[in-house]
Parts: sequence; structure tokens; C-alpha cells
Amino acid sequence: MKFSFWPAPMQDFATVLDLCRHAEATGWDGIWLADHFMPNAEDTSTPWPECWTTLSALAVSVPRVRIGSLVAGNTYRHPAVLAKMAATIDHICDGRLVLGLGAGWQENEHQQYGIPFYTVAERLARLDEACAVIKTLYTREKSDFDGRFYQLDNASLEPKPLQDPLPLLIGGGGEKVTLKIAARWADEWNVWGTPETLRHKVGVLEQHCADLGRDPARIHKSAQALLFMSEDQDWLEQRRKAPMQMATMIGTPDELVETVAAYAEAGVDELIIPDFTLGQGDAKKAIMDTFIRKVAGR
Repeated sequence: MKFSFWPAPMQDFATVLDLCRHAEATGWDGIWLADHFMPNAEDTSTPWPECWTTLSALAVSVPRVRIGSLVAGNTYRHPAVLAKMAATIDHICDGRLVLGLGAGWQENEHQQYGIPFYTVAERLARLDEACAVIKTLYTREKSDFDGRFYQLDNASLEPKPLQDPLPLLIGGGGEKVTLKIAARWADEWNVWGTPETLRHKVGVLEQHCADLGRDPARIHKSAQALLFMSEDQDWLEQRRKAPMQMATMIGTPDELVETVAAYAEAGVDELIIPDFTLGQGDAKKAIMDTFIRKVAGR
């Protein structure tokens, strides 16, 4: 199993760079960045650097691990423009980029920036068509495309990505549509969830793959959950009792070894750890180090 690190998006670049260099030096396999422009909150004044320009800087500054978007909002950029951006960064980082793409969901940034939000069904239909646009640009010398939402007219994209293929990751767990889009187009797939959630979602993805005649083993599967790790059982019990909106991993390092094994048994190839709950500064790095050494076994 691969283990990757996800720095919170509201941190300044110097902090993100320091954390990513630390992750690279201590044995982590990847760095993922969220693609949002502001917090999903009433107060949006928090500084919030942009994902793709940050990835471009990390492509040069952090030279070993994979880097990627988790995930780019399809509504924010024409897919041909995004494909061009990703191909360029893939050359900058010597073939380590993953293009993570999702339908888009955060309404306030659409409203503030005047980006059409559409309905859920419309956003998913655009995501499906965007995948077709990206794949054709990456695989053909010239591309014509006359879709419902996107058009290409004898379009070129040069240079092609360094990787062949540049991995396209689809993010999301919607069982009727999103997982079907992943089964059709994705090289990788990602979702938030517990091992139990992942067992179920992987089963749904495998059925969609079977319906489309595709081998699900060819899709790299990743998941993330908030990490609460300590040797203090009272503190852990408080976390277990607290209501959480996202999937969590709570336990001592020894207990979390079993949790990670459950993710692997559920079919997860890569476990991503957000730093949202790890504290600040040296305390955060200490948690990262304990996890990668004692839980991941690096």
C-alpha cells in the first residue's frame, strides 16, 4: 500500500513546502492538494492559495513523490485548458503528476466568482464529457469533438504528457453515476470512507467495470480519512464519541496498523492522510513521523 500526505489548503506556501519536503524525506509516497478557492463557510476571508499554481511549484521543489489534485473541480476550467495545464506540469515534475477530477460541489465559490453551478445531474454529465475530451487530447495528434457541453475543432495538445497515460483520477462515491464514470474513464479513483465504506464502494465499482467489460484491477484505488492518533486512551475516547462529518481513523499506532490492514483488505491501494487534525508545526511533523514509521512500517 502507498501512503500519501494532504496538507490543508489554507496554509501559506512556505508552510506547505516545508511539510511536503518533510513528507518526501521521511518515506511518504505522494502529495495531494484540494482544488478550492475559499472555505466552504460563511466567512471566506481566510487566505487560500490556488491548487494548480501550487502544484507547479511543488513539481520543482519536491522532486521524488507523486503529486496531484484531490480533486480539480471540472466546472472551474474548460477540460482542454486543464489537460494542457496538467501535461505541462507532468513535464516539469518528470512524470509524477496525477490529474484528479471531480464534478464540483462547493456552491459558494461558484456564486462568488460567477461560475455556473448547474444541477448535480448537469455537473456529472459535464464531468463524463470532460473525461472524453481529456483522453482524446492526450491520445490523438488532432482532435475533433462535438459534445453537448464541449467542442474541439482540429485541436492539438503538444507536448503530450510525459506519462503514457498521465493518470486520470476520478473523485467521488456516487454509486449510480460517479462510479460508472470512474469505471469508464479512470486510471485511479478516490473517495472518503472507512474500510466498511470502501468494501461496499469497490464492489459497486467492480460491477460497473464488469458491465463495461473493463478489468477493475487496472484502476488504482485510494481513500482518505481524518487521523486521530495518540497513546492517550481518554483523549481517543473523546474523539470516538464526538460527532464527525467525515470518515475517521482513531486509535493508538498499534490499533491503526489493524485499521490500515482493513483498508488494504477492502481493496485500497493508497491511503491518504490529511493534516487537518494533526496540530501545528513540530507537533504535526511528529504525528506524521509516528504514522509513517509505526503504522505504515516505513
